[in-house]
Amino acid sequence: MLDDNTAALAAAAAQESAPQNVIVGAELTKIDSVRTVLHDTLTNMGGKDIVAALKGENTILRDALSSLVDLSARFVPKLIGAILILWVGLKLIKLLKRGLTRLLTKREAEASLSSFLTSLVDVLMKVLLVIMAMDIIGIKATSFIAIIGAMGLAVGMALQGTLQNFAGGVIILLMRPFRVGDYIECGIYKGYVKEIRIFHTIIRPFNGRTIIVPNSELATKSLINHTHEPIIRLDIVASVAYGTDLDYAKNILKEVVNAEPLINRELKEPTIAVSDLANSSVDISLWLWVKTEDYWTVWLRIRENIYKAFATAGIEIPFPQVQIHTDAPVQQQASTTEPRIVASLRPNLPPLAQEE
Repeated sequence: MLDDNTAALAAAAAQESAPQNVIVGAELTKIDSVRTVLHDTLTNMGGKDIVAALKGENTILRDALSSLVDLSARFVPKLIGAILILWVGLKLIKLLKRGLTRLLTKREAEASLSSFLTSLVDVLMKVLLVIMAMDIIGIKATSFIAIIGAMGLAVGMALQGTLQNFAGGVIILLMRPFRVGDYIECGIYKGYVKEIRIFHTIIRPFNGRTIIVPNSELATKSLINHTHEPIIRLDIVASVAYGTDLDYAKNILKEVVNAEPLINRELKEPTIAVSDLANSSVDISLWLWVKTEDYWTVWLRIRENIYKAFATAGIEIPFPQVQIHTDAPVQQQASTTEPRIVASLRPNLPPLAQEE
């Protein structure tokens, strides 16, 4: 009976202890693998390796130190070269800043623009210097430059108009086509320059308003600077009626011109000549050279003096007239009023005077 149950009991015991056998078998496999590795290692080791292992020498540390020495031998010269490049570059950047500051001062640029440009050049040059030093060490800056270029392109596209105005302001302040206080005319804008800023210029016309003009327009378009020269010409037109003695009228005008003390006769003598035979008048032009600061004073006073002189001399300054011819006779009534002299100058003013 016992013999008959032995096989059943053995099968049951095998089923209960199956998981434990699996675990034990796995551990034995690991141990066997380690034993195999150690055996192969000891078999392949030479006598020197065994002696070094017995003495406690660490070959891994020795190899690491050797690699570090080789790396230092290659890296230290590059590092020294990069440091020298940085030192020399910083000295050159400082000299460049001084030269730029002197140039802007000589050009009489604004203090705000001068400081901004010098700081901008300083930052850009230092960034380029660091990139150069990184390249000498062995750090490739290609990706870094590409990122900066992409960012610059995006910012430039977003601020295109602003950057154009900034560039125009730099050109104006460096090239000096006009200065604060000059009377300029650019398209529909004309007036005295009140302030030149980095992005726009403030112009003040005669009516007291404030005109803000983008610098890109003033830097890229044609403009007239009426007060750039110290002496400019004042043009005046005095009209007389047909039938007037022109020599007599010109003598009267000459007396008025000679009585004006602000007319400059050193550059060129005043010119008085007939310039046009208009529909209702004979136009006599006066070309008078005056200092820029005296322009408006002479402009106002000379016209008043001409009016008074013509009125005193009995010279008629005509106004536009139209004659109408009809078939039916028209009875003319005698005028009860005395004849009078029309005393008003026909306006023919230069650009400076049109604001009045």
